[in-house]
Amino acid sequence: MTADLIGRLREVVGPAGVLSDPADLAGYLSDWRNAYTGTAAAVVRPGSTEEVAGVVARCSEAGVVVVPQGGNTGLCGGAVPDSSGRQVVLSLTRMRRIRDLDAANQTVTVEAGAVLRSVQEAAAAAGLLFPLSLGAEGSCTIGGNLATNAGGTGVLRYGTMRDLTLGLEVVLPDGRIWNGLRGLRKDNTGYDLKQVFIGAEGTLGVITAAVLKLFPAVRSRATAWAALPDPQAAVDLIGVLRELAGDRLTGLELMSRRSVEFVLRHSAGARDPFGDPHPWYALVELSDTLPVAGLDAVIESALGEAFERGVVLDAVVASSSAQAAALWGLREGISVAQNHEGPSLKHDVSVPISRIPAFVERTDRALEAAVPGIRIVTYGHIGDGNLHYNLSKPVGGDDDEFRARAGALARVIYDSTCAFDGSISAEHGLGQSKREIVADYKDSHELDLMRGLKQLFDPRGLMNPGKVLPGL
Repeated sequence: MTADLIGRLREVVGPAGVLSDPADLAGYLSDWRNAYTGTAAAVVRPGSTEEVAGVVARCSEAGVVVVPQGGNTGLCGGAVPDSSGRQVVLSLTRMRRIRDLDAANQTVTVEAGAVLRSVQEAAAAAGLLFPLSLGAEGSCTIGGNLATNAGGTGVLRYGTMRDLTLGLEVVLPDGRIWNGLRGLRKDNTGYDLKQVFIGAEGTLGVITAAVLKLFPAVRSRATAWAALPDPQAAVDLIGVLRELAGDRLTGLELMSRRSVEFVLRHSAGARDPFGDPHPWYALVELSDTLPVAGLDAVIESALGEAFERGVVLDAVVASSSAQAAALWGLREGISVAQNHEGPSLKHDVSVPISRIPAFVERTDRALEAAVPGIRIVTYGHIGDGNLHYNLSKPVGGDDDEFRARAGALARVIYDSTCAFDGSISAEHGLGQSKREIVADYKDSHELDLMRGLKQLFDPRGLMNPGKVLPGL
């Protein structure tokens, strides 16, 4: 990239908005796990949609690749530049404004760099709820959430970002601005273009703002921890809870004993809710907009019914917000705790809820045959069919040898996922980590249609190439 383009970019965003010194670039060139690292000619930090458009237009004129980046908390390398040193990282973290909150319409309009937690807080200050919740909510941005169609713990009741988004503002690859910031629940005027950009990981354009749905604030909750004999019991528990709690069922998380053991071993202050270990656990949350909704009685009744049916072996209901937080801490601490056990091969898959028990049984058996003693860490959002199916080396195993098996072990999991009509990416996206392998698990006609969209929107391949689409 020429010094002339650097100068032209500085004209758009100001001298402080372009970083080119290697010491200033470091934080933008790797993902948070240091699993993916690249280089870049510069990092550009625009402060408005117009500045984004100016940057993209000038890069387009010069034939320079743009890599959009938000909070950089992704797990698949989707926001990391390649190793050429010729790409421009477009960081949206300066664009943090809450542009509008319409309480009557129950919408909030936010810029792409707004941190998820700040959007949650803005909604709460208005007596409303933005329900997306995930582990990185203190640092991930709305633009990244949209780019990967984030899900989190509330999908069972509220859906993914696709379901939570009414309108978008997008800078197209040639620098034009598409203003689709409409807060309408009904708009039947042709193609729903926002859905093209949600989940596209910045390969079709740069999302700069969004109109998001809000909901009535939650004023009461009930949280419980249940011991289960097997994954089939978790599926049966969903049925009992839906039968007795209806749409007050907000979250249902499944965890294997091994995943909980890792948290108990490595997370300070973590305590086992039961005296004896059990094979599987479920974390259940009910919520209601009424301040006094009798949810403890509802959850106790549902768990009692599940116990009578042989679904639940034991259960405890949190009696305070601190106890509820401690139970959620057991679930949310799994990913970090696993890292203390050596290399963690992480997989994010989904299968139909009814097929989860058979999927787990078959996949566990295949992995154990491939690597005797492998430690399988299974947990996730069973209420929407999403499992984080992570792998740790056998006790005493060699780190490098285990990492060398990563591709083969991923094939075992993905082959099984495909056999059960599932998806090899439930909520983390494809990025660069699954870009090539997806061709083996996605219908070829579907991939052709996706390539057609890429050619239509970005014929020169300047928007985040090397991500999502195999061969591009």
